[in-house]
Amino acid sequence: MLSSPMLTVHEVAELLKVKEITIRAWIRDNDLRAVKFGREYRIARKDLEAFLNAHANKPADWQ
Repeated sequence: MLSSPMLTVHEVAELLKVKEITIRAWIRDNDLRAVKFGREYRIARKDLEAFLNAHANKPADWQ
């Protein structure tokens, strides 16, 4: 899990082109896994990838 730096809510929001409040809602609703450090959340890249794969429109093997 610690092989790469974890992303902040702000960084994830910028990557996905959504607002930070949307990322926080996904975390609150247990859709996106995150770790809380004090008052801030951090998201592992593998958890972000799993979230995106789970919410993709097409199966991974679709051609």
